[in-house]
Amino acid sequence: MAAPSALEQAAEGGSIQRSRAPGGLTLRAFLRNRRTMSGLGIVVLLGLFCFAGPLVYHSQLVIVNLNIINEPPGPGHPLGTDEYGFDVLARLMQGGQSSLELGFAVGIAGTVLGLLYGAISGVLGGIWDAVLMRIVDSLLAVPTLLLLIIVSSMFSLNLFVIIVILSVLSWPSVARLVRGQVLELRTREFAQASTGMGATKWWILVKHMIPNTLGICVVTATFGIADAIYALSVLSFLDIGPPPPFADWGTLLTNGVNNLFNGYWWQVYPPMIALILVVLAFRQIGDAMNDLASGGQTGRIYVRRRRRMGFLQISTQFDLRS
Repeated sequence: MAAPSALEQAAEGGSIQRSRAPGGLTLRAFLRNRRTMSGLGIVVLLGLFCFAGPLVYHSQLVIVNLNIINEPPGPGHPLGTDEYGFDVLARLMQGGQSSLELGFAVGIAGTVLGLLYGAISGVLGGIWDAVLMRIVDSLLAVPTLLLLIIVSSMFSLNLFVIIVILSVLSWPSVARLVRGQVLELRTREFAQASTGMGATKWWILVKHMIPNTLGICVVTATFGIADAIYALSVLSFLDIGPPPPFADWGTLLTNGVNNLFNGYWWQVYPPMIALILVVLAFRQIGDAMNDLASGGQTGRIYVRRRRRMGFLQISTQFDLRS
């Protein structure tokens, strides 16, 4: 005899259990995965270095000291000094704070907006879904770099403005993923049973759709953090980022490249290594969580090319070449 469906159980007075999100993205699986823990370890170490390091290692980063400009690493300055006489190690900590703050702000804001927008669009369906998705398509067509160049020519960019712009341009891709997942969840028995019992669309949205799409959102948030840090570094490297005294790893890398041919290698490699480590660490976490959420089916959330050790190419949401 076939097992009764969820709708038949509801009609007979039984209880309906909310279906869990697909995949195995749980805290236990996250902690037992070597790739997620290795990436998380790098992120934690970099966070301690940037935010706790200045409490231990003190250096003035306000007054230009021409007597110690471009000094190589040595006693008193473990990573040397730059063209303004500032300690490179202290500047590396200061620049990391801006990069990490922007990355987490954009990743979280873009994911939350995309989650709510995509879930609402998928639940409403019909003409509302079509209209809401056309808005998303319009935002996805906006070239990020061109928009930032226009804004930088009109206003003086600061960290908050860049966070707002990148958040506005990042959430549409999350909304499309969430909306697709919601459309698939609407065909499940638990959603049909809730509808048959007279549940409203908003009740289904809050009780079923949003909880069942959190797995995808966590994965996209990690990719969004890496992309935002990468985008800020590119803007600073192109000299269209926030003006001094703002500093991030992209600014330090730009100043170092200008002096690379003068033999001042210590101004280039520290910010470059820090930038590579943080971007690869977040993408390593996101790649591993993607596999966990998809039950080991690579590419279910992001169509991508697998590489050894799980690293991905550094380019996803913010296509700065457009």
